[in-house]
Amino acid sequence: MDLFDFSDRSKTNRGPRPLASRMRPRSLDEFIGQEHIIGHGRLLRRAIQADKLTPMIFFGPPGTGKTTLAQIIAASTKAYFTKLNAVTSGVNDIRKIINEAKDRLKYDEQRTILFIDEIHRFNKSQQDALLPSVEEGTIILIGATTESPMFEINAALLSRSRLFRFLPLSHDDIKQILKNTLEDKERGYGHYHIKVDEDAMEHIVQVASGDSRTALHALELAVLTTPPDSDGTIHINKEVAEESIQEKMLQYDKNGDNHYDTVSAFIKSMRGSDPDATLYWLAKMIVAGEDPNFIARRIYVHAAEDVGLADPNALLIAQAAAYAVQYVGFPEARIPLSEAALYIATAPKSNSVITGIDQAIQTVKNEKNGEVPRHLRDAHYKGAKKLGHGIDYQYPHNFKDGYVPQDYLPRHLKNRSFYKPVNRGYEKSIQKRLDYFTQRKNEKK
Repeated sequence: MDLFDFSDRSKTNRGPRPLASRMRPRSLDEFIGQEHIIGHGRLLRRAIQADKLTPMIFFGPPGTGKTTLAQIIAASTKAYFTKLNAVTSGVNDIRKIINEAKDRLKYDEQRTILFIDEIHRFNKSQQDALLPSVEEGTIILIGATTESPMFEINAALLSRSRLFRFLPLSHDDIKQILKNTLEDKERGYGHYHIKVDEDAMEHIVQVASGDSRTALHALELAVLTTPPDSDGTIHINKEVAEESIQEKMLQYDKNGDNHYDTVSAFIKSMRGSDPDATLYWLAKMIVAGEDPNFIARRIYVHAAEDVGLADPNALLIAQAAAYAVQYVGFPEARIPLSEAALYIATAPKSNSVITGIDQAIQTVKNEKNGEVPRHLRDAHYKGAKKLGHGIDYQYPHNFKDGYVPQDYLPRHLKNRSFYKPVNRGYEKSIQKRLDYFTQRKNEKK
């Protein structure tokens, strides 16, 4: 069955469908946004117009036009167009469509385009069931997902599909969609006398955050719940707009790419010494309901990785914030988390700790094992001294400044250096001490 029925738009457009459904673009010329993939002269637009489609995956946030573009393709292609929803469909549904597509191609010489909404919800076996028919050209797959296809779709299917990323619509795009709706007498509100204040329009556009569906739902609610004035005008002011779209929905899935992108931005903002960006990305995670323990762990790690010994207090403050999350909990724990994140963002930076330990680990893994120098070996167990263990060890506290030059590395690594302090923060002092130790070693030689 073809679930995209475009045979009689005049009837369906007058029905009680939601405004966002009625205002779906019917052609490429009505489509607003995504100029980078559907603009004049672009590959996807040319392919649709020429009816020369290949397997493709649309991915991006909700309300950006993925399903709408699939419906436009359904209305314009000569191929048989059918649809599955990954939430409600199983392997048997896929096999039935594939068998029908084979018969259609064999007897009618007609291709089949299969649109799968929320394709990321297909498990591996369902995706594997699709693969042979996609590879053979029995069906032309168009998948839509709000998740990163790199995480959710298997590599074999990805390699046979072209990826098209849908971006959040711009404020100008959303505003144009709303204006078109207010002027459209067939599907929108052109037959009403509606006045929308500029600040009300701006509020809806701002809070919609690139999601056309959210913006249209807000406009619909505002129009339907606002009684006309004495002259028949429906006046939508900012107060009405605020009631119609009160809270922006964050695009944030704890298991998806937006989660990883946000965490990455948070980490890089701390590392890049930008306190304002640090607070913004931290706030996004908090508002989206991110696990505070996860946030605390990220702060803890980067206190050591990005600040390190340039300011050793960073690790202590991160530890205190992690404890506060356990002891205090949200919402109060947002304060120590913010303090720790800001401390890291504004502290002097050094990654000498991580580079040092990573180089040492690689040396242990890749180079020959070094024996512990005899004077450093444990001399307490029975017979150890007879073996020479601990002999000639010099106790540093018995010497000037608590330091005496002696070898601590295996013999073949005698002159190897792993820790290299930076010339920032507390590591300046560390470098001065290391320079002093080097001078004492040279004097001994």
